[in-house]
Amino acid sequence: MASYKVTARNFSEASENRVHSDEIARKMGFKGALVPGVAVYGHLTHPLVEAYGESWLAHSINNVRLLKPAYHGDQLVVTMSEEGGTNNVTCHNGDGELLAVLESRQEKDLPDPEDLDALSENVKDDKRIDISWDAVVPGQLFAPWEVALSAAENETFISRVADELDIYKHGFVHPHLLLSLANSALMQQYILPAWLHVGSEIRHRASLRAGDVITIRCATLDKWQKKGHEFIRLYVGYWRGETLTTDCLHTAIFKIAA
Repeated sequence: MASYKVTARNFSEASENRVHSDEIARKMGFKGALVPGVAVYGHLTHPLVEAYGESWLAHSINNVRLLKPAYHGDQLVVTMSEEGGTNNVTCHNGDGELLAVLESRQEKDLPDPEDLDALSENVKDDKRIDISWDAVVPGQLFAPWEVALSAAENETFISRVADELDIYKHGFVHPHLLLSLANSALMQQYILPAWLHVGSEIRHRASLRAGDVITIRCATLDKWQKKGHEFIRLYVGYWRGETLTTDCLHTAIFKIAA
């Protein structure tokens, strides 16, 4: 059982998502500003990439659940174990609290991607709108957009999770950056004053490198209510030319219970 220790950092104090600010997070009952969930995911991927390298970045299915918040300065312990072909990665804080879990498999066949072409008659316009229950429409497609994965941006996301694995020195795009783009997909369409990323299923189908240009296509799959919270699940796919390199099911609480 391999363990990895790292210090959590909140680098999103100025984000539009005010759960990353001390003032708003404390009003909502948290101890302070929350470290972004995509950064916690970035930490969780470290032992997987250390063990499997490009093969994991190019072909794996990963289910991350964010159970409790990480705070700036938390000393995180990331531990990986393997059972029956599944790698189980956990993240605990210095008090021993379980913050997040990641189940990862490198199966021969990955799940089929969503058929976004089937949603082509229900496309949301590009205008950002205040998010609300009625504004979230399952089956609605978002307009695609293009992203150039620059070396500088990749290095920024690598440094934010203090990941020093040699493989990233060869230009491979860090999973932290890739999942952050799913957050961007949500924020490009909606104005969200405070929201929580609670989990994602990420399928790596081909590795990406700095300098690649991808087209991101996204659709709302579902919405639901639980314990006063309002949830949204997105499908986000990244294409390099005609190749689907990455796709994910991205789940967030867009209205936090009072």
